[in-house]
Amino acid sequence: MTAHMPYPVRVQARLDPKLSRWLWLVKWLLAIPHYFVLAFLWFAFAVLTVVAFFAILFTGRYPRSVFDFNVGVMRWTWRVQYYAYAALGTDLYPPFTLADVPGYPARLDVAYPQRLSRGLVLVKWWLLAIPQYLIVALFVGGGTWFAWNGRSGNFDWAGGGLVGVLVFVAGVVLLFTGRYPKPIHDFVVGLDRWVVRVGAYAALMTDQYPPFRLDLGGQDPGGPLGEAAAIGDIGTRHRWTAGRVVSVVAGAVLALTAVGLLTGGSALLWADKSGRGADGYLSVSNTFTTSTYALTTEAFDPAPVTSSVGDVRIRVTATDPAQAIFVGIAPVAPVRDYLANVSYVTVRDPSTRDLTVHSGTQAAVLPQDTAIWTARASGTGTQTLSVPAAGNDWALVVMNPNGAPGLDIRAEVGATAPGLGWIATGLIVTGVVLLAGGAVLVAVPIHLASRHMQNQ
Repeated sequence: MTAHMPYPVRVQARLDPKLSRWLWLVKWLLAIPHYFVLAFLWFAFAVLTVVAFFAILFTGRYPRSVFDFNVGVMRWTWRVQYYAYAALGTDLYPPFTLADVPGYPARLDVAYPQRLSRGLVLVKWWLLAIPQYLIVALFVGGGTWFAWNGRSGNFDWAGGGLVGVLVFVAGVVLLFTGRYPKPIHDFVVGLDRWVVRVGAYAALMTDQYPPFRLDLGGQDPGGPLGEAAAIGDIGTRHRWTAGRVVSVVAGAVLALTAVGLLTGGSALLWADKSGRGADGYLSVSNTFTTSTYALTTEAFDPAPVTSSVGDVRIRVTATDPAQAIFVGIAPVAPVRDYLANVSYVTVRDPSTRDLTVHSGTQAAVLPQDTAIWTARASGTGTQTLSVPAAGNDWALVVMNPNGAPGLDIRAEVGATAPGLGWIATGLIVTGVVLLAGGAVLVAVPIHLASRHMQNQ
């Protein structure tokens, strides 16, 4: 690639001559409305990129209306990031629009590709782009420029890396001198431009590999965005109205919700058909080891459980087949009194074996010598108890029948779950309906935007 062949992704930025010394300190707060809207727009971006993937795979073309929507999301994001912590290059508040705003200091556009490789679409976004991802990670601290970070509620671009360090330095200089160092601005925009090019390539918008070249300064090597470009058709000509944008976003949210419901419903249906034992119970199990006198569960009320999953049973087996084991179920208060002066362990989360150890100095009273138990079983081999349906907050207690310390057991909880099949079917049907609704909400505005283009 030479200087006579500008890259099809064009990023332009103009540094404001007079910037507020202190405004950058609160831009994270001022930009929250944009971050909120962009979170939903990027949901739609992700869904439409999947649509574009299959369109390119089968037709070799990126649907123009989808392309323009995704470019609009990138353009909106670039304006917000230039205003905020990817550059701090302007104090002019970003407009809420997907369209290009010629008067705004930050602009972005991507040349529409008339044809795209069907084979490259399978590998360029993950395999071929790996070297670029490693470089971009250094620039922005490990996140791609368009990746929303749900844990921080922000875009990863603002999270660190070389860009974050340089922008922070520029902010400190601006705070004390009232001037943004122009060399830092040009370098930061060059890094941002590199990241945007990689983002567009990963989003399947071009087959032209991003150059390993740092184009410094606010002016893109391809020339001002207002000029005619030799690299292809640049400029959004579709009409993405606010209503159509909202429809696509709503459709994307419905589609993602539908995928979750279909996945959950399918898993439950598989469990209902294949996960049951010969006796019809669905079971989960784990092993526990303790040097204390007893192992108990936290208080549980079986009423809501039994009403939704049917009969519940507990099976406990000592690891040593010759070792006898005692299992009992009793109300919580008598259990606490019974174990008040002995060391025991409470299981907080059976799936992760999260345990709380309670210290004590006395030996345990033999479990069969107390009358607190509502249900109990004792002996070698597997001991089975049915959980009482209601009436108390219960606790399960496992001990050695002779009151000695030290337990090494395997515990299993099973339920009949008679309505699981119906629940799974309901989730799948709901998922199909939501997926169909989401497809309509996405497809209709895309069709209308495409028809608007044809009528021009």
